[in-house]
Amino acid sequence: MAGIAIEGVARTFGTVRAIDDVSLAVRDGEFFTLLGPSGCGKTTLLRMVAGFCDLDRGRILFGERRIDQLPPHRRNAGMVFQNYAIFPNHTVGGNVAYGLRARNVAPADIERRVTRALKLVHLDGYEERWPHQLSGGQLQRVAIARALVIEPEVLLLDEPLSNLDAKLRVEMRAEIRQLQQQLKITAIYVTHDQEEALAISDRIAVMQSGRLEQVGAPESIYRTPASAFVAEFMGTTNLLTGTVAGRDGERVRIRVGAQEFAARSPDAAPGAAITFSLRPEMLRLMAGGMAPPPGWAAVTASVARVEFLGVLTRLSLRLADGAPLHAVSLDQLPEGVATGAPVTLAYDPARVTVFR
Repeated sequence: MAGIAIEGVARTFGTVRAIDDVSLAVRDGEFFTLLGPSGCGKTTLLRMVAGFCDLDRGRILFGERRIDQLPPHRRNAGMVFQNYAIFPNHTVGGNVAYGLRARNVAPADIERRVTRALKLVHLDGYEERWPHQLSGGQLQRVAIARALVIEPEVLLLDEPLSNLDAKLRVEMRAEIRQLQQQLKITAIYVTHDQEEALAISDRIAVMQSGRLEQVGAPESIYRTPASAFVAEFMGTTNLLTGTVAGRDGERVRIRVGAQEFAARSPDAAPGAAITFSLRPEMLRLMAGGMAPPPGWAAVTASVARVEFLGVLTRLSLRLADGAPLHAVSLDQLPEGVATGAPVTLAYDPARVTVFR
């Protein structure tokens, strides 16, 4: 196996800069995810690693071996495509064996390796079945087996779960992660699904307009986003803009309309405009005159809408100036919390992320 070094790569299509001077280091045995909205460049970057898209500049290495000037079949990378790319005129065994036959592997070895690959993806005994006899999840497993049977240095997956229903997506993402850990193979995974990326990745690179917005562990990216774009893209957040009204040590008071919020920001000067992110789950309802925990701050709002979603209840709120605020509760709502009612919400200023 090998780590992957992507060094200063760029790619332009006409006037569109799809990849703009991207550098990444994927560690040996790491499950690394490229995450971002449609058109951000994540699939283009993956195809550059696979050899299906040329570089305008930069280089890509697997370990110490430069591979960006090699054709795809000489890079020793297994690729799982979004639409699986299963050949309908080949059996399951024929599909999995395709890459081995192209490499002139001996027939006895082909049979042994195909059997082993299908066992890895829990399709033992499916060699003689045809693609039209399989479910979507089984077709995805065939595609993974075909990528693994060549014993690649790296595994590349381009939105492999996008054609599956929600329940099967959750099951299959866990299987892919377990398989990757079992084989200890270096993997790059492309998705636009934030929950998927958070659930299975060792590290995530969030992309926008061909550039890297932030690279880090899932918890770090969610809890301490590096930009307003990352904060909004990685789930729901309250993204607010205000003016620094004063400070108490490292804590600043930020005026948003008629309300004041608090955050830790040692270098924000009074009068400065400031944008900050406050996740809905960080807001705690204070009922019956309860006081916020020590060191916490509080804000008042009115309830605009209550949505009961089973495992949680989502609150749409309004500040005094009409600005929206969102909160969630995992517990039963206190009595009196209903549309139009005033509420007080407490939060820890240390969990507020301030952007420059």
